[in-house]
Amino acid sequence: MCIPGSTKMASQVWRVAGRLRSQPLLRRQGVVALQSRNLGKDDLPGPYPRTAEERARAAKKYNMRVEDYEPYPDDGLGWGDYPKLPVQHVDSRSHWDDWDFPDIRRNYGDVYHIEEDIMWRNRPQWDKEFNPSLKTQVKTLLGVLTVFGVLFVFGFKYPMFQPVGPKQYPYNNLYLENGGDPDKEPDAVKNYEI
Repeated sequence: MCIPGSTKMASQVWRVAGRLRSQPLLRRQGVVALQSRNLGKDDLPGPYPRTAEERARAAKKYNMRVEDYEPYPDDGLGWGDYPKLPVQHVDSRSHWDDWDFPDIRRNYGDVYHIEEDIMWRNRPQWDKEFNPSLKTQVKTLLGVLTVFGVLFVFGFKYPMFQPVGPKQYPYNNLYLENGGDPDKEPDAVKNYEI
């Protein structure tokens, strides 16, 4: 589906997204600030909204409904009026939806999460809980230790090694070099059977 002007909108989104992604977060002494070297005034978070009117203005700024808008708590970390969005990795979003940008599963005008750089597809999917219960962890540990223990016991009971024949030396197993009598003919050594 081609919408007139969509190329311009897409280029603007990629320009702003590229600027946001390239700006590192500075974390020093509990203060977090976004470097604003290339961002415009409207791209940066404003002060924490204290009144209902400021909340409505901030919700409109981030293209959200007032009921859905909730800023981060004003605890001194410097997020300001930026909305507190649910943690959702890119791979957790439905791949069946008709996204404006299907490679990042995002629509035009969506607000980026403040930690969006760790939710891309080339990062681990940390928003899902993969922690099994303690009972499952103990069962897995005991199962692995049991298998290794059985292999250890059977390894001592039935040792396995490459079969090795007796070492063969020339000149009748070095008869003279081992102190044999040079006047006496040594017994013939047969190192094989056919």
